Amino acid sequence: MAAEAWDVRDLLPESPTPQLLTTADVEALAEELTAYHAYFAPFFRRTEQRAWADVYLRGLLITDVPRKNTEAMALRLLGAGEGADRRVRALQQFIGEGGWDDDAILAEHRRLVDESLGEADGVLIIDGSDIAKRGDHSAGAARQWCGSTGKTDLCQAGVFLGYASRKGYTLLDRRLYLPKEWFAADHRGRWVACHIPEDTALASKTDLASRMVEAAVAGGLRAGWLTCDEWYGRDSGFLDRVAGAGLSYLAEVSKHTMVWPLSDPATGKARARPQTWLPPRNPSGKGRTPVRRRRHPDSLPPLRVDALAAQLSATAWRRYRILEGARGPLVADFAALRAVAVRDGLPGPEVWMLLRRPVVESGQQPELKYFLANAPADTPLATLVRVSGMRWPIESCFEEGKEEVGLDQYELRFWRGWHHHMTMVILAHHFLVRLRLRLQQRGGASTAGDRSADAGPGGLPGRDAAVQPAPGAAAHAAAHPLAAPDALAAPRCPAATRARPGLGPGARGLLATPQPRRLPLASQAHPATTHSARPVTHVSLSY
Repeated sequence: MAAEAWDVRDLLPESPTPQLLTTADVEALAEELTAYHAYFAPFFRRTEQRAWADVYLRGLLITDVPRKNTEAMALRLLGAGEGADRRVRALQQFIGEGGWDDDAILAEHRRLVDESLGEADGVLIIDGSDIAKRGDHSAGAARQWCGSTGKTDLCQAGVFLGYASRKGYTLLDRRLYLPKEWFAADHRGRWVACHIPEDTALASKTDLASRMVEAAVAGGLRAGWLTCDEWYGRDSGFLDRVAGAGLSYLAEVSKHTMVWPLSDPATGKARARPQTWLPPRNPSGKGRTPVRRRRHPDSLPPLRVDALAAQLSATAWRRYRILEGARGPLVADFAALRAVAVRDGLPGPEVWMLLRRPVVESGQQPELKYFLANAPADTPLATLVRVSGMRWPIESCFEEGKEEVGLDQYELRFWRGWHHHMTMVILAHHFLVRLRLRLQQRGGASTAGDRSADAGPGGLPGRDAAVQPAPGAAAHAAAHPLAAPDALAAPRCPAATRARPGLGPGARGLLATPQPRRLPLASQAHPATTHSARPVTHVSLSY
């Protein structure tokens, strides 16, 4: 059917909007960051921990170095001169082994996310991010599927929970996956060397994901949905735990997934719900008494979702514009059908089966996507379509995290170090999100894509209340105890001097005196910087 014959429903106003931050927008970054850090300062038990947390967070956000590892950030922010080796070791100890509580910090972070982005129908997103490693000495490093390289490779596998609403998106939580082989006797030495807690139990990625989802819901974060890719959608136990947490899920599934349709896909005529029964005992009294329920002989067998899709009539499909892609709006056709999911071969919960068919050129074969959702029967198709297009924000979080705040640039071996680093990355990313929202309220943030003419009132309204600094922020705004006094307001990076001998490779080409605490402008950028990410002179967040 020709594209112009379709009634295209526009869902772009229901999606986060691309935004761009410029150096003019972040002129007061140091003051904003001090207020933001004050929210989390009480969760660091010692004054030194609070100070190093500020250094690490600033390092992830503003250091102009090729790689934002601990050594490079310490040397760039605090100088590579006298005492630099001691400061480097102190920061490494803070992030790699420091005894501070990630869980309490992330609970406060989720509260702030609810404050800045929360909506009743917000979407939780589960996905993995894998970091390739050169050696197997880091906690959890093993040969496994690595998304960053697209093949089985030596890597660390992280499971992440994200959040998205019409206002924007960010990360909420993270877990490092520990492969089964790490529980074998021959890995005991590595276990000890990486300081993995003795009570760490074997857990699948879906187990880790379930715990993060349950923690987010229990903490009061406003959310109505969870979405995930096929890898997580294939685990019915995970989906049932999500439903048990009070969320509606919309999970991608494979074309081989079996369901019982509750209506004929071709005619729309209702079909009977499948039934179970307990077979009667043999009249002769011989044999065991049946105790396991089975599908009733009068109930039809389940069907594959791709077989059901092939039977749908042309009138069952609706066309929607769902995303703003690099080459223009992304348009697809959708159809939905009520069905009964399969649980251990028996009828399970009633679900929506959602189908997505891309619009392709004439003669091309479209590749369908299949989803199951436990949403109520009266859920509008447009709602299912909107949620199906809300997986991209977590991919953008990973991209922005790697390009902007050093998500994959750590050089940490310990179990605690991986989790500490990812916690700080999550806080850094949300800082940029909050800053963008505040500037948007003041009219200072520019829009990367021009949607103002047709976005309408459903587009991205700013929050009614401005983000207020944390209580006690003024006290934390005093000169940082680890920084040189003249570094706070220095307008330009000082000339390079000789670095202190004995430092690692991170000191090469760095300044012996600290980088200013203000965001470096293009003319101030360090000449050795060759990072491939977008320059900090225009930090971009794809909203």
